[in-house]
Amino acid sequence: MGRQHKSKDVLYLYIMADCFLVLSPLTKDKAVILGKNSQRPTTEVQEVVYKRAESYSDNVKLQCTYIEVDQVKKTHAVILSKPAWMWGAEMGANDQGVSVVMAPVWTKLNGPSDLEERLLGQDLARLALERACTAKEAVMVITGLMSQYGQGGPGAEESGPQKWAHHNSFLIADKSEGWILETAGSYWVAKIIKDGYHNISTTLTLGSDFDMSSEGLVEKAKGEGLYQPDSGPFDFAATFSVPQGEEEGDQADRRDKGKQLMEKLTAKKEFGIAEMMEILRDQESNICMSGPFMTTGSMISVISPDVPTCHWLTATPNPAASFFKPFIFCPNNSVGNLTQSPDFGEKDPVKIKPRFQEHVDRAHPLVKGHQKFLNLLERDELQGHMIKENLRELEQNCLEDIKEVLSQFSEQSYVKVANMFSHMCDIEMNFYKI
Repeated sequence: MGRQHKSKDVLYLYIMADCFLVLSPLTKDKAVILGKNSQRPTTEVQEVVYKRAESYSDNVKLQCTYIEVDQVKKTHAVILSKPAWMWGAEMGANDQGVSVVMAPVWTKLNGPSDLEERLLGQDLARLALERACTAKEAVMVITGLMSQYGQGGPGAEESGPQKWAHHNSFLIADKSEGWILETAGSYWVAKIIKDGYHNISTTLTLGSDFDMSSEGLVEKAKGEGLYQPDSGPFDFAATFSVPQGEEEGDQADRRDKGKQLMEKLTAKKEFGIAEMMEILRDQESNICMSGPFMTTGSMISVISPDVPTCHWLTATPNPAASFFKPFIFCPNNSVGNLTQSPDFGEKDPVKIKPRFQEHVDRAHPLVKGHQKFLNLLERDELQGHMIKENLRELEQNCLEDIKEVLSQFSEQSYVKVANMFSHMCDIEMNFYKI
């Protein structure tokens, strides 16, 4: 569960986010596989939405969660898993074959200024997807926007003194490589990952081995007294990580458990979608989280060099009791409205200042149905276990169908898969007519 402490008049919640990246030669068919469990407040709803590619004229402004930024002339189509109240996304992908997941991090530079309204990490993730054609380009989009607008702002729908904020890290992938991007205030480092695996769980992981960094990083860290050259080579994580206490120790332990799972499941060099699902559903490690903070949504991207990329999203909490539904970018995509939260327009509490003074019900139809199912499981009722078995069987059938479709994919296949996600949501909803 999320732990908390208060420092410098800001509440920092040690929320656990779990992100996993596995590349060739450890994967089936030389795929790049990226997965994430989004660990958020239990009361928060995560929606899955599709946004088509768009073109814009000059001098257009884009409203993100809190602030406006300059819009670009063209944006890519994106599939997003996002907290319903914010503009940005916890995780997502675009039609260029780029996937991005983000995780909060807490550093020595956290302070009251983090609550100033800037770009949330989720905003940066979505902006990268809308604008980047490669994983490396996504790194440049995020860091460029950080330099121009900064990162920050309240991280949840909370009013009064319980507001919290954080810095951000990102795992980014395309069909040929992955990138880790970690930030501390305005500072950042990034490292390319060409093979093997990597995971992040809300702690800084990059030390002295990185491929790109913010301008003047080492000299600025020296100037602020954060790094002393006589202590050894510059180490980003050691320089900016907060001293390890119980909370940070929990996060390091979770990352270690995730790493152990990846080591085990990649041993045969046949890591695939089923193995990533197994990791995200692991409850013993608390990667599949419950409590005041829980896994509110999950996503997996299987990015293949030879066939269309397939993304798998739950749009519901608790992946151990959720159905991963497939999505493939097509000329005429639709995800339907079962995973889309109500639109409150200009009356939304996030848009009215002071913000978050009222509570609104953001639950979408699928999450409402899924909650009925979870209630049955919590009461250990037979009907709940039967629904779970049926959902797992449906998911397995989906995996087999997608494998067959991708093995002989052609232009005609787009018709079959264009509405696949929404069709699976319809079937899932039928199980929840309790």
